[in-house]
Amino acid sequence: MRGWLGICLCFALLGPPVATNTAAALTEQRAAAHTTVLVLGDSLSAAYGMAPRQGWVALLGEKLGAMHPPHRVVNASISGETTAGGRSRLPRLLSQHRPVLVVIALGANDGLRGLPPASMEENLNAMAQAVRVQGSRLVLAGMRLPPNYGAAYDRQFRSVFERVATSQGARLVPFLLEGFADRRELFQSDGLHPAVAAQRLILQTMWPSIRSSLPGARAERSSSARGALARIALPHQRL
Repeated sequence: MRGWLGICLCFALLGPPVATNTAAALTEQRAAAHTTVLVLGDSLSAAYGMAPRQGWVALLGEKLGAMHPPHRVVNASISGETTAGGRSRLPRLLSQHRPVLVVIALGANDGLRGLPPASMEENLNAMAQAVRVQGSRLVLAGMRLPPNYGAAYDRQFRSVFERVATSQGARLVPFLLEGFADRRELFQSDGLHPAVAAQRLILQTMWPSIRSSLPGARAERSSSARGALARIALPHQRL
């Protein structure tokens, strides 16, 4: 009897590690199959006022999911988020998702609340440094303020994004709402949040910097360039 109990106990002790190892292997396989892009933003990236699938980040996910290899997008954007809030949440997100690319689209709420640009710059720099330590690449989306905030404050606000991108080696998209910020019909009734029809325009603005920041993009460009040079050289080779 004692022998049988001992055998059962051995199986009981050996069982969980096997299941754990299997789960770990599956997790590793999934991670290998998908390269993660993390988007950290506010309501402009959180699909405020619409279905999540209609937002520009979801559209980005569709675009990246169709690539080879496929890329998975994690949208960690929260309505009302500031750079201070993003700074506090980022370390956990980096540890959890291990993204190859991070897109930070924060600062609008700092500006709308009239917070000191110096504080915003400190927060963005801290986030950029955390991304670099993680070994991820960074795309930083800039923002502009309504005219009633004053030209001086707007200049200070906008220059923060430029300095952070330059000092931290990040790709800068100067204005998330580039090309349609003055088109009232592309905004929701509050006049602040882009409508569904504007989401593809945001993606068009963000896409070149995101695409060129993904691992392998440089190699693809080099390959394309070599192919173009070869095609140009062909007529000369025939002479």
